[in-house]
Amino acid sequence: MARVLITGSADGLGLAVGQRLIDQGHETVLHARSAARAEETRRAAPGAADVLVGDLGSDAETHALAEAANASGRFDAVIHNAGVGSGGGEALLTVNVLAPYLLTALMTRPDRLVYLSSGMHRSGRPDLAHLDRPSYGDSKLFDAALAAAVARRWTDVRSNAVDPGWIKTRMGGAGAPGSLDEGSATQIWLATSDDPAARVSGRYFKDLEEERPAAGVVDERFQDALLAALADRTGVPLPA
Repeated sequence: MARVLITGSADGLGLAVGQRLIDQGHETVLHARSAARAEETRRAAPGAADVLVGDLGSDAETHALAEAANASGRFDAVIHNAGVGSGGGEALLTVNVLAPYLLTALMTRPDRLVYLSSGMHRSGRPDLAHLDRPSYGDSKLFDAALAAAVARRWTDVRSNAVDPGWIKTRMGGAGAPGSLDEGSATQIWLATSDDPAARVSGRYFKDLEEERPAAGVVDERFQDALLAALADRTGVPLPA
């Protein structure tokens, strides 16, 4: 059984992933942005090994979350699920892009990393001129490119991006066609499965199937430029 951390798992898709991992017998650590939300999460997922607290809208709290995660022990897999769909470019940058980058750079290296992207990454612009005020599509393209860049830099880690689809969550809305079961399956598979198809790196998946992402995601020059820009923006380089 695996030890797995899921960011942004107080509700919605992240909580659904956590509950299913718990049901499968994995040691599952969840994450909430505040102590009050953490208590709600413990009630929703009583089998969780722990619920870590940190507001990913704050670089300082993201650093503290990484320290708490490291103090709790090494994880086999980290699922970077947390994200926002609105709140302006600054929130989209900080929560959707800087937080997963910082946690990746600061946490003890796991065996597997899963980054939540979106089909809307195809509307994103592989242009770092938009880094400080990205659109949602930009932020999800950056996430997928980050997953691919980490896969190239860390060849001992399986790092992949996932499009969970349009799912019935607070972000997705009640009219979304996909269920939580459908939206959570690929992340769980990539984080825990011994299926050879899941034991790959630098790929982009939807519904348990590999897809080719937008060209910017697989552009190695853009990946390297993104890592450099994120290191400069945060003051934290990705370890060699």
